[in-house]
Amino acid sequence: MSFLSKIFKSEPKLDPISLSVFGTDIHSHLIPGIDDGSPNMETSIKLVKKFVDLGYTKIVTTPHVMCDYYGNTSEKITKGVDELREELQKQNVKIDISAAAEYNLDDGLQDLIDKKDILTFGDNHVLFELPFMQEPRNLQEIIFNFQMAGYKPILAHPERYTFWYDEFEKYDELKSRGVLLQMNLLSLTNHYSPQTRKVAEKMVDANLVDAVGTDCHRIEHLMMLEDHLNLKHIHKLAEQEKMFNKML
Repeated sequence: MSFLSKIFKSEPKLDPISLSVFGTDIHSHLIPGIDDGSPNMETSIKLVKKFVDLGYTKIVTTPHVMCDYYGNTSEKITKGVDELREELQKQNVKIDISAAAEYNLDDGLQDLIDKKDILTFGDNHVLFELPFMQEPRNLQEIIFNFQMAGYKPILAHPERYTFWYDEFEKYDELKSRGVLLQMNLLSLTNHYSPQTRKVAEKMVDANLVDAVGTDCHRIEHLMMLEDHLNLKHIHKLAEQEKMFNKML
């Protein structure tokens, strides 16, 4: 091997993993027609079949709940997943599917906490997300109120919040407060941005990721993920024994 070959030697190619290693996906938008995910039942069935092909054995699908945009109620979400489950059974698609939600930290969230009208999974875990423009001033208050009400918060895709890109210590701070961090697997590609990928890889290397999700809205997300299952950092996540997905 020449001197230049040694310098520019690429990493050895890894075999694509099966997503069966994670077992459960905890972030997706598969209920037809209630948010920006699947628009209809036909698409939902197609998406779920692809989840099965990728190796998943369980799905906790999580439609958006946003007070001013996607005003989904617990009843609407539960009815939607029941109808989806019924159609999957008719078509003999074998997978365990249930629903929670992805709650936006907006003006309506505290009221839902007060009413204990929160859809959960696992051991009373709740998935929530932040606005993308800036860190909400009441973030710590909401985390505390979740916990005081008996909920265990999981923050969706923290690697995508650009306002923390120069404050990496925020991730440690959240974990110290008992918040689990859920990474989108597509963040380890350039799907969102090269900068998001860089932050995501740094989080994996720092062992900050507690859970992973597809955040699937459409079939292209799953096809792109399938094309990148040989990535080093996806392999590193798969090797984590205490990954939350594996415990569901």
